[in-house]
Amino acid sequence: MDKLVERESATRNPLVAAPALAVQFFLIPLAVVAITVGVYVGFRSLLADNRGPKDYLAEVQNGGSDRRWPAAYELSRLMDDPKVRADRSLSQPLVAAFERARDDDPRIRRYLALAIGRLDPPMAPEAIAALSAALEEEAKPASEDWISKFTGWSASDIGEVRISAIWALGASGDPMVAARLQPLYASPDAGIRKMVVYSLGALPGETQLATLRRALQDEMPDVRWNAAIALARHGNREGVPVLRQMLDRQYVEQTVKRSVRQDTDEDPVADVMISGLRAAASLKDDALKASVDSLSQHDRSMKVRQAAIEALKAMG
Repeated sequence: MDKLVERESATRNPLVAAPALAVQFFLIPLAVVAITVGVYVGFRSLLADNRGPKDYLAEVQNGGSDRRWPAAYELSRLMDDPKVRADRSLSQPLVAAFERARDDDPRIRRYLALAIGRLDPPMAPEAIAALSAALEEEAKPASEDWISKFTGWSASDIGEVRISAIWALGASGDPMVAARLQPLYASPDAGIRKMVVYSLGALPGETQLATLRRALQDEMPDVRWNAAIALARHGNREGVPVLRQMLDRQYVEQTVKRSVRQDTDEDPVADVMISGLRAAASLKDDALKASVDSLSQHDRSMKVRQAAIEALKAMG
């Protein structure tokens, strides 16, 4: 009996059981966690894209047909980085790629134009020349059906190239560009007129003020709003009546037909009103102060209220 008792007590000795418990409750879970982290890091390393602007430029020039325009898109996104925008060595290869893509997928030229426009000013003369040439190219054949049948591209894709080129020229900082953009305001395309007005407002100088005044009477609200904001950027108060409309929520809600996107926090009505508030702040016009003050206290959008408070501070 003594031997049996001794054997039973020995099997229950905690010093003997401790290693087994450590393996069961500590080492095995730790190993599972380590394996999970290793798999996650492995997948992240596979998905991570550490390519730079020159890598994307090489793919734009030499990649397959289904790779070139995504590479141009990613390149335009890289311009969010101030270090990339400040790299003057990118200007010449970007312009060369833009010119070589003349008969390629329009999306390539669209995103390359955006990339060129996002380089820190002043814009290189060859870039201005290439973008200006794109404005003169009549790339639209007789009909949308013709484009789809023979190229696979849409007229809207081709039109976006011109719009992107207009925007890029507006970002050039060169006042001489205004003379090239002003004739485009005669376009029947409201999207082109809107971008022309926006770009003229971004350019220094006063030669474009006559076109901006004319745009205050445009049939499209977006164009009128851009004209008022552009004039405000130049310190011109002739757009104040239009700015007052932009600060009227009821008017803007009746004009802007797009709905609020809760999933993306997008509010087109608020965006218009905030743009008007920023223009009012830059003008410091007393005629707008009552509207700004009312929005700062009563508007239902907290973003609009905050923008109105900031505008009041700027207006003194």
